[in-house]
Amino acid sequence: MYPRRNSPDILLFAATILLLGIGIIMVYSASQVTAYEKMDDTFYYLKRQATWAVIGLTAMVSVMKIEYWRYKRFAVPFLILAFSLLVMVLLPGIGKSVKGAQRWLGVGPLTVQPSEVIKLSLVIFMSYGLARYKDRLRYFLSGVMPFLVILVLACGLILLQPDLGTAVSIAGTVYIMLFAAGAKGKHLFYLALAGLAAVGLAIAVEPYRLSRFLAFLDPWADPTGTGYHIIQALYALGSGGLFGAGLGNSHQKFYYLPEQHTDFIFAVLGEELGFFGGSLVIILFLIFIWRGFKIALTTHDSFASLLAVGVTSMIALQAIINIGVVTGSLPITGIPLPLLSFGGSSLVFTLIGVGMLLNISRYVSPR
Repeated sequence: MYPRRNSPDILLFAATILLLGIGIIMVYSASQVTAYEKMDDTFYYLKRQATWAVIGLTAMVSVMKIEYWRYKRFAVPFLILAFSLLVMVLLPGIGKSVKGAQRWLGVGPLTVQPSEVIKLSLVIFMSYGLARYKDRLRYFLSGVMPFLVILVLACGLILLQPDLGTAVSIAGTVYIMLFAAGAKGKHLFYLALAGLAAVGLAIAVEPYRLSRFLAFLDPWADPTGTGYHIIQALYALGSGGLFGAGLGNSHQKFYYLPEQHTDFIFAVLGEELGFFGGSLVIILFLIFIWRGFKIALTTHDSFASLLAVGVTSMIALQAIINIGVVTGSLPITGIPLPLLSFGGSSLVFTLIGVGMLLNISRYVSPR
């Protein structure tokens, strides 16, 4: 028996729309120079991002109307589909390679990142499995291990693309879900140690990852090489001051700052809108996280609670990693800023996740 429907969480919805609106504006501002040079159209990336935003919002509203408990029956099929796509993207002639990374499937301009599909599919599957077998989580081999095997398979396939940042964010999301589901503290402690060791090994065995990590420790040791991205991002943020140079007035987007409308869009935002603009974005993410976890704590359905925790953690960790990279607080890894960075797959699947959260919020007591 499910509770009566309420209105969706207005603060969560408002934070999402504001972040999306800021993102569309910043994608246009950050991409003008690149769009004009490559496409002879300063509005090229703006038009694509706006189109994906409309698709994403349509999907969000549609998902918001679907009762969350219906996803239980699709948990396994969605996961199988996601794994199939992860395998397909690695096959020669099928997956698309860009700048040495093979992360996309598609025909012509229409592409999808299977890693975005696996994120949401894993959250749904883990929510279903952890809620159903919650009593077994006190045991490591029969309770926690089966979920870890699935997680390791997913992260392993993503690392082959290669994409360490996404693998870390997915592992972090599942870890938080295990904590929320009631896994033993001792098991979580050893898992954290194992996870840190795995990340360290992944960095050590790949020269480019090791050079990025060393650049994080001291970017000025190689300012025109491995430290270039971090230095240019810090230049952008520092020159923005309190109030910024003004919308559209970034200097770093003129070929100084790489990936200015994708992974490093927060640096352009900080330069143009200053400390207050960057703080506004962070505050909106904090509101989103607060409302997401509030929904998880308020519902009495274990599946709904874990689903809310998973979606909120997925988006929160991506935002933390991206902003951490741009501010020089974390080593460089290619992960977009949710709702702000240019990218169709990331935007659409993020908004689908938000739609799930909004639907769950309709079945909890209003706050």
